[in-house]
Amino acid sequence: MNFKELKELCQSHGFTHTVPLACDTIELKPEVRQMCASDSCHKYNKCWSCPPGCGTLEECEKRVRKYKLGILVQTVGQLEDSMDGEGMMRIEDMHKASFYALEKDLRKFYPDMLPIGAGCCTKCKVCTYPDAPCRFPGEAFSSMEAYGMLVMQVCQANHLDYYYGSGKIAYTSCYLLK
Repeated sequence: MNFKELKELCQSHGFTHTVPLACDTIELKPEVRQMCASDSCHKYNKCWSCPPGCGTLEECEKRVRKYKLGILVQTVGQLEDSMDGEGMMRIEDMHKASFYALEKDLRKFYPDMLPIGAGCCTKCKVCTYPDAPCRFPGEAFSSMEAYGMLVMQVCQANHLDYYYGSGKIAYTSCYLLK
């Protein structure tokens, strides 16, 4: 699948922006992982897709380095104001729905790809971590931050805007394909 076809597929799933991702631009940073450990999202040590369940930074690095090329996808939405929590959640839900749907279509062409999303996996209402294995290991995903990626840096390194101005929010995910 060439990039033009990939971009059309991404747009058909509702993503606002799609750019090629050079996997060698991905840096996994301990300080991003440390932000996860502060547990501001209340998922740290509570699900398989978040640290420490998703593996050490070294294990994540080993997975990422198997790939050379991928794509960054983004959903940009309008908020009523900077305190529009409902709008943020609505746009995040749209992004995740697009992410899951595109993941299924991309698997037909890239069965061994690595999808890395925005926010934690929401496949299950309650994760089995740490008492039982993941119910959907082939469908669960970790976030870019869980892997130690500073999303703004990954976007900048691959010529994708991260900030779209006042009143807008962007959710960014990636698929490592080859």
